[in-house]
Amino acid sequence: MIKNRILSGVQPTGNLHLGNYLGAIKNFVKLQKDYECYFMLADLHSITVFQDPKQLRENIIETAAVFLACGLDPKKNVIFCQSSVGGHSELAWIFNCVARIGWLNRMTQFKEKAGSNKEKASVGLYSYPTLMAADILLYKATHVPVGEDQKQHLELCRDIAVKFNNDFNCKDFFTLPEPIITKEVARIMSLKDGTKKMSKSDESEASRINLTDTEEDIVQKIKKAKTDNDLIPDTESKLADRPEARNLINIFSILNNNTIEKTLKELNGKNFSELKNKLSEALIKEIIPIGKKIKEFKKDTDAIKKILKSGSEKANIESQKTIKEVHKIVGLSLS
Repeated sequence: MIKNRILSGVQPTGNLHLGNYLGAIKNFVKLQKDYECYFMLADLHSITVFQDPKQLRENIIETAAVFLACGLDPKKNVIFCQSSVGGHSELAWIFNCVARIGWLNRMTQFKEKAGSNKEKASVGLYSYPTLMAADILLYKATHVPVGEDQKQHLELCRDIAVKFNNDFNCKDFFTLPEPIITKEVARIMSLKDGTKKMSKSDESEASRINLTDTEEDIVQKIKKAKTDNDLIPDTESKLADRPEARNLINIFSILNNNTIEKTLKELNGKNFSELKNKLSEALIKEIIPIGKKIKEFKKDTDAIKKILKSGSEKANIESQKTIKEVHKIVGLSLS
């Protein structure tokens, strides 16, 4: 019985930013102390929308450099490229035959990403929740760190696991993974629009703090970040209709390991210009060292490739155990 195993990943689509760091990677670093961790560069997920091949290769190296710069230890964790482990695609196809169309039709994230052009969206964008389920169940992960916007996909993963176990009369073959949700860091929002997530795809560089930004970049972006004219309130409930204000206070609280309520108690009645100065200082202290390490790691791409190759070999060994068992259960193995 596998205990306390995590599977998670980040799409290598470039411009990793504060939202990726606070919402996922920083949490990965904490989790590696207590769990057996598989961290993948989710390159198969990234190509659900077109990626320039040359740029994708560069983004894979950069994302791996970010993992290492933020403190993920390749000696403790399995760090690998999703596409280098064939079991992900193979199990995803089997799950395509287990999952129901009605289940995928309920996935709200597809509707958000495809928008009004859903007929022109790729099949991969529509069916990628089954690949996500395969990612997790391939390693029989017991826990998955997810943001609020990914909870629905984990629920689908659990539904697929239950249906597979029931359809093939193999009770408890697939573990039902549990979510790990850190509410305070679930959603870091755009600096230009507090109702939208901070995103790599946003055309405006001013909407996000990139992990490779300079001190000057950070100061200018925070200075120009959207707020409102009201003072900082004394309770969290008074931020309900102030998304930009809440976002900056949330980021500042996380960087200082404080609750929002504690931050509001300290800054109650002050102008946002004062918060912005403090936030810039906190971001520079946190982000600039990471940016320097990213540049150092990227100088030796051969070392990064070696780490990814080693991780892929370990992931392949583990994944093939599941694939062989699935073949026998489904009837694809004649032995």
